[in-house]
Amino acid sequence: MTKGSKLYSILTFKCPHCHEGKFFVNHPYHLPTTGETLSECPVCSQSYSPEPGFYFGAMYVSYALGVALFVTIWASCNWFFDNVSVWLQIGLIIGSSILLGPLLYASSKIIWANFFIHYSKDAKHGKKEATHT
Repeated sequence: MTKGSKLYSILTFKCPHCHEGKFFVNHPYHLPTTGETLSECPVCSQSYSPEPGFYFGAMYVSYALGVALFVTIWASCNWFFDNVSVWLQIGLIIGSSILLGPLLYASSKIIWANFFIHYSKDAKHGKKEATHT
């Protein structure tokens, strides 16, 4: 995983534009500020909210991540273990959804931002360029 890839920005929660500045106010498990983004990058000054309601689209990403979590747990229970009760599967899915909820929420926002804000190796040097499609 190298700087310049969208995966780097997503996994490290860094600015999608320069890959150096923080994206979130705090860690996703700091519950009072879960998923709260900074207004702009402290390094390259890229705005993290280019328009009102920008992160509404992140709901679709969050839904996809939740479905992926559900399918992973359900498939794992049925493929790797014999006779796992339905209630245990439901409990595992609910428990993991609660425990991973803040991480999935934050991940959905940074994934959504990476769809529209693109990396620029010159971003930290103050050379701002058009980054939205």
